[in-house]
Amino acid sequence: MNIEATTLISLKEAMKRVDHKLQALEAQFKDLELTKDNLTQNFEHHNKTLASQAAQDEMWRAVLSLKFTPMELNIVYSYVIEVLIYLHTHVLEKLPDLVRGLPTLTSVLRRKVKNKRIRVVWESVLEECGLQEGDVSALCTFFIAHGDKADHYSAKVRHMYIRDITFMITNMVKNQALRDGLLRAVQVVEEGKAVQNPKEQKPNLKELIPSVKN
Repeated sequence: MNIEATTLISLKEAMKRVDHKLQALEAQFKDLELTKDNLTQNFEHHNKTLASQAAQDEMWRAVLSLKFTPMELNIVYSYVIEVLIYLHTHVLEKLPDLVRGLPTLTSVLRRKVKNKRIRVVWESVLEECGLQEGDVSALCTFFIAHGDKADHYSAKVRHMYIRDITFMITNMVKNQALRDGLLRAVQVVEEGKAVQNPKEQKPNLKELIPSVKN
């Protein structure tokens, strides 16, 4: 075998070794890319979780630091409870076969996570009255924090004490999410969508405390 042939064989073997190394490096690069993508997704999820927790903590601080007088608190509470009852009863109207399985608003909120039919109805009810999930979270937080010590006032009494509830909420509630939720609750009630006599329909929301805080 002449020198040229030997050199050609050595060159081919060297090229094979280089090709194998390149393939190995390419595989390692793909693994690194996959690891990077997974880490990025986990990081983004962690950031969202922290942001959500921070927003919930801020909501609780805002609700607990409200400077309403007892009369003002009762009036705001009246709007909140009427909307919460409306949401529950309207879901039941659309799901008459599930009335026994959805005795409280809590049950609706919990079961909609895994039950697509309930979730679709829930979302349609929110859309019909112009509410968002964040509004419901704000209203539930308010109810949990103040429901035990607040009383329901009828529309006539409310309007007699405070002529412009929107102005009061806008000026006294600094947290935007809470303010928006309360203002939308007032809008729903004033448009006549919510119930007017909730004394016998007070929603059981105490079980919501863990889910709202966590």
